[in-house]
Amino acid sequence: MTRLAFTNGLLLALETIRSHKLRAFLTVLGVIVGTGTIIGVGAILTGFDASMAAILRSFGPNSIIVFKFNVGFRVTELTPEERTRKNLTYQNALHIKERCRSVQDVSPMLFSNHGFINAHYKGNDMYDVDLFGVEEAYANGGQADIHVGRFFTDEESRRRAPVVVIGADVEQSLFANIDPVGKIVNVDGHQFEVIGTMQRPAASFFGDQDKRVLLPYWSMQKMFPNAKENAIVVTAREGKLPQALDEIVTVLRIDRHVPYNKPDNFALSTAEQMIADFRQITAMTFLVMVVLSSVGLLVGGIGVMNIMLVSVTERTQEIGLRKAVGAKRADIVIQFLLEASVLTSLGGIAGIIFGWVISVVSRLVFTSLPATVPLWAAALGIIVSVGVGLFFGIWPAYKAARLDPVEALRYE
Repeated sequence: MTRLAFTNGLLLALETIRSHKLRAFLTVLGVIVGTGTIIGVGAILTGFDASMAAILRSFGPNSIIVFKFNVGFRVTELTPEERTRKNLTYQNALHIKERCRSVQDVSPMLFSNHGFINAHYKGNDMYDVDLFGVEEAYANGGQADIHVGRFFTDEESRRRAPVVVIGADVEQSLFANIDPVGKIVNVDGHQFEVIGTMQRPAASFFGDQDKRVLLPYWSMQKMFPNAKENAIVVTAREGKLPQALDEIVTVLRIDRHVPYNKPDNFALSTAEQMIADFRQITAMTFLVMVVLSSVGLLVGGIGVMNIMLVSVTERTQEIGLRKAVGAKRADIVIQFLLEASVLTSLGGIAGIIFGWVISVVSRLVFTSLPATVPLWAAALGIIVSVGVGLFFGIWPAYKAARLDPVEALRYE
């Protein structure tokens, strides 16, 4: 087909669509919904990915979290073997600090097993705070950015001093408009002196609120003797993350008496690893949404095929005339395929606009979700919509091309 013939065919297709605007819109409504869904889901997942990546990277590029099972995003449930693993211990943290040359800072992190824990100061309460027992190295590793006051020392931890450092939202809830340093706060029935507060992190793994309440490790052990669940927060030396991971695995396998032919009974998680786990889940989510949205595309494609068959019937005499003056079968096929692809591509463009509206609404409703339409999603929407037009336009195009010119000219 020559460029002139292509241009004329395109103009004819646009004129046909303009002459039947409502019919064309209803025909491609399924394409609009299907394409818009792909674009909208792509925008939301892109924003969610950026938000979660920022949260996970807030741990620091050299940070390692050691726990008895993987703390990242999981596709499957915990296995029976993972549920019965022994807790990590304070001694494990000491051995990592002593034996791993590529490690800069190590802090055990003791979790409370009391369920919901509340903090109280005079008439103010903060419900369901995140209570942990840590050491000075936790702040040295960049996990705590002090706002006012200071962080506690290892000496205060050894003395089991009743001191506490609180997060930004705890400070705001309990000590609005007053200096919290030196005040006595009640945490789950125990009295602690506030010696410092922390800046709200740029992104928090524990949610939008900064409800951290940090005690010295041994103070936590004294106040909550039943707390046994430990994690270990490790900061590798600059550029030594792979070596640090290998050294930690070696030390813990020895500590936990893991036979050489058995897998690790603990897990090491880094920010990049958790991001990779998260993206594996979002990829599956996107695949499921594409499959669901393909139902709309299928409905739209069937509508396109139906309306093109109607168009072939309506334009039978036109087809007969074109063939009588020398048009080839290929010319007729290309003409109708072009019309079908133009119709669905316009539906695809409308779908992209619809998906963009979804992303804008998502940003307004969920302000922490930077939903944006990625270029690949817009390109995929156009490609898919054109592909639908070509696929479902094949049968009507070939039906038009096979018409006998004599019979077509007699058709009324």
